Amino acid sequence: MSPVHVIINGERRDMAPETTVESVVRSLTDAASGVAVAVNDEVVPKTEWSRTAVAENDRVDVLTAVQGG
Repeated sequence: MSPVHVIINGERRDMAPETTVESVVRSLTDAASGVAVAVNDEVVPKTEWSRTAVAENDRVDVLTAVQGG
């Protein structure tokens, strides 16, 4: 199968078909909490990450909370 072209945090990447949001997050961070994800400007609840596949030309933003002052 051909790769799926996705924009992740502003960078174009090729992903395997049916790659989930959960897999994208794991590839970017090992943070257990404090992570939020939006696909095409829509927040994806953490409970849906494993069931939400990225599609051709999706824009995925993965944000991590940073503590400090």
